[in-house]
Amino acid sequence: MTIPPKPREKPIKSPCISLCALDINDICMGCQRSGEEISRWGTMSNQQRREVLEQIERRARQQGLLN
Repeated sequence: MTIPPKPREKPIKSPCISLCALDINDICMGCQRSGEEISRWGTMSNQQRREVLEQIERRARQQGLLN
């Protein structure tokens, strides 16, 4: 008996909102990702992307962008 392979998880989409401008702390004012996170997004695993999404939520809350 063969076990069928697990279906592949779709890549998590980028949080980019096409408002691309890095502030003095190297954080995008649109999506709240760092320059490094933006450049690495295409090669990140979904788990790494989830971690970045958690980080950008924290950043947005600290900036008062989210309640």
